[in-house]
Amino acid sequence: MTYTNEPVNPINRGAERIAPVPAVDYHDRVRWGPILAGLVTAISSQLVLSGIGAAIGLTTLANSGAPRTDAGAVGSAVGIWSIISLLISLFLGGWITARACGPMNRSTALLNGAILWATTLAISAWLLSTGVSGAFGIVASNAGEIINQAPTGGNLPDTPPNVTADQARDIAGNAATVGWSFALGSLLGLIAALVGASVGTRHPRATVTHTVVEPHA
Repeated sequence: MTYTNEPVNPINRGAERIAPVPAVDYHDRVRWGPILAGLVTAISSQLVLSGIGAAIGLTTLANSGAPRTDAGAVGSAVGIWSIISLLISLFLGGWITARACGPMNRSTALLNGAILWATTLAISAWLLSTGVSGAFGIVASNAGEIINQAPTGGNLPDTPPNVTADQARDIAGNAATVGWSFALGSLLGLIAALVGASVGTRHPRATVTHTVVEPHA
């Protein structure tokens, strides 16, 4: 028997191959457990951020030398901050929703993010209709209008004042502005939830598999 010093090719011994684990595509693509976790995160974040904005705005009014004059500007700033905090909270909610799920396709994550947005919008509307609007900064955003319309006397009038045509146009214009702002804010909130879900999608991990190749005789 003859022995040679020919080096053994490592390919003949074995080869390593990296194979990604396929993403799980659930039979039921709507995952209510992660959606509930994202919903709680979104609402909690919105409450905290709106509370911070309202506290800063009211503190500014309390320390202002002309609160009636500054109320409009402070109310507008708090309203803008409420929209920004809504986008931040929906982004966090979408991210938590996607991270709470296992590895999944991006389309499934976006679907759950959209359902999170719709659920958050419905619950927020219910909370606003039941008088929890102060927690979301709506009262603070209208502080200027409330202060300016407050009566100077101690007694409220028994009959509502007559509304002129110009005042009616102003009221309609303000209502239209509120409606368009709500629609735009809702669409931006949907985008924020989808972006958060897309960023938080858990990608499948790659595993190393060993393939043994028998050397040729």
